[in-house]
Amino acid sequence: MKSNLTLIGMPGSGKSTIGIILAKNLGLGFIDTDVLIQINRQKSLQQIIDGNNHLYLRSVEEEEILKINVENHVIATGGSAAYSEKAMAHLRGISKIIFLEVNFEEIKNRIHNFETRGIAKSKDQSFRDLFEERQVLYKKHADITVNCNKSDQEELALQISRLI
Repeated sequence: MKSNLTLIGMPGSGKSTIGIILAKNLGLGFIDTDVLIQINRQKSLQQIIDGNNHLYLRSVEEEEILKINVENHVIATGGSAAYSEKAMAHLRGISKIIFLEVNFEEIKNRIHNFETRGIAKSKDQSFRDLFEERQVLYKKHADITVNCNKSDQEELALQISRLI
């Protein structure tokens, strides 16, 4: 078995929260690539987008993911990691990739700061368009897909533990 687990999915799908619970339950370390970016760049994701653009944030995300060289960790990626073939190939080489699937209505209920959350999207792209575009990528890269619409985060972490 690969020693890491990588969680992918939309902002608001629970990657960070479920990742922390999963890491604790399995006795693994935890890495949140959004936090890595913010620590290494000394800026919030939204500041990076505002100072450059969403494509620059995606390139920074790819760069940070390609530097990850750990074992026995749960890795929570940013929602746009799936755009990078290089990053996803790297993650696939070191981990099992789990897509936390949440339907559009549920994501909309969870995210109230869409414009300021640091979501890597073009200025004219609607949240629905972004959602649909990313679903294809997440499904393509996932080893396992977990439906996260109905269960709470503790239950989902246990479900993932059983699946792996």
